[in-house]
Amino acid sequence: MDGIHDLGGKEGYGPVPVQSGDAPFSHDWERRMWGLAREALVPSITIDWFRHGLELMVPGDYLTYSYFQKWATNYLMIFADDGIATLDEIAAGHVAQPAPPAAPKTTAQIVEQVRAGCTDFSTTADTAARFSVGDTVQTLPHGTAPHTRLPAYARDRSGTVIAHHGAHLLPDEGAKGRHVGQHLYTVSFTTRELWGADAHPADTVTLELWESYLVPA
Repeated sequence: MDGIHDLGGKEGYGPVPVQSGDAPFSHDWERRMWGLAREALVPSITIDWFRHGLELMVPGDYLTYSYFQKWATNYLMIFADDGIATLDEIAAGHVAQPAPPAAPKTTAQIVEQVRAGCTDFSTTADTAARFSVGDTVQTLPHGTAPHTRLPAYARDRSGTVIAHHGAHLLPDEGAKGRHVGQHLYTVSFTTRELWGADAHPADTVTLELWESYLVPA
């Protein structure tokens, strides 16, 4: 999906503030948001539906909300969409009938839960790979609704396949709740192909792109 989230290659938004230090969280509530997200709050959603929810945010909110504020807002949308909470409950800040508190988990239980949550997105495809390492390919001139992993700055550009990763779940279908396998490639682009003659001739950009994003050059 095209939207304010796809900022690659765009100018005019000012500098990116970079803070020194390696603290992963700026506020305690962000730590809680990270922990809650690890609890599989909505087991039925896919990672691509979660990403698409972020893409659907009002542009002004997307540009001004912090990283974990986007997460929190997106989960509230998903709760309402999935029937976990009503809009009235979200506005009130609590559910009408809270569940009884659960017993604290042991360290061993948490470790096992994290291990079980490590998802492998590799799968099988119904067709043989269309491209091979060394092939020159062209990306599509447009994205696919409602969600795509083909960034706007790399559309209608020529690149070279440098790796084939087998079949992986296609994000475009995952955002619709469907699991479809498609071949995945690493494609290398010269920066001059992407950014024009002012880019350094020795620089390249590599992207992982699904087969339906590509055509023979």
